[in-house]
Amino acid sequence: MNSGGKDSASAWWWASCRGWDISQIITVKVEGEDSHMFQIPGVEISKIQASIAGVPYHEVKVTGEENLEVHQLKQHIADLQIDGLVVGALRSDYQKSRLERMTEELGIRIWTPLWHQNGEHHVRQMIENSFSIMISSVSCEGLDESWLGRILTLNDFEQLKTLSKKYRFHIDGEGGEYETIILSGPHLNQKISITFEPQWDGKRGSIKILEYLT
Repeated sequence: MNSGGKDSASAWWWASCRGWDISQIITVKVEGEDSHMFQIPGVEISKIQASIAGVPYHEVKVTGEENLEVHQLKQHIADLQIDGLVVGALRSDYQKSRLERMTEELGIRIWTPLWHQNGEHHVRQMIENSFSIMISSVSCEGLDESWLGRILTLNDFEQLKTLSKKYRFHIDGEGGEYETIILSGPHLNQKISITFEPQWDGKRGSIKILEYLT
């Protein structure tokens, strides 16, 4: 499963490094305004990522309603010819337990290779391995409009680390403090460029992607 963000990209790369056959990229598109399970900002980039990687793409639409969204995902996956799912769950027991229950009911396997990795090590390693990580939304004290659309360098990450300690947020964004999209990485065959405009309400914001270029 791929949201287009950093954790999904890391899990995808992990599976590729093991020589696994990635039969398709599955992305959940939330049609509501919120979701307890799935990322919303920027997930449309997943289709571009799949295209340049030469992997078939499958979009699953869910409402975002807490008691329905996993059931809706399950109904779609039941029709796919897959042996298992690789997901980028890092620390959300809520997300991991529900996906594990779903795959057990479907009779397929699930892998969560990032589970309980150290957040600082996880993000730093991705930057060092040439993943282009762009901040697509921010929603916590300490992260202002200047972070929207920023592609993380090691210097940016040190600044993020300082702010996370000062304002007590998760450096890897696992508490929903920020979301990301991936523009390039070792799992992709070329780089994605985008044009966007920031949307900021004074406390939180996101980027509105206007155009994709490859």
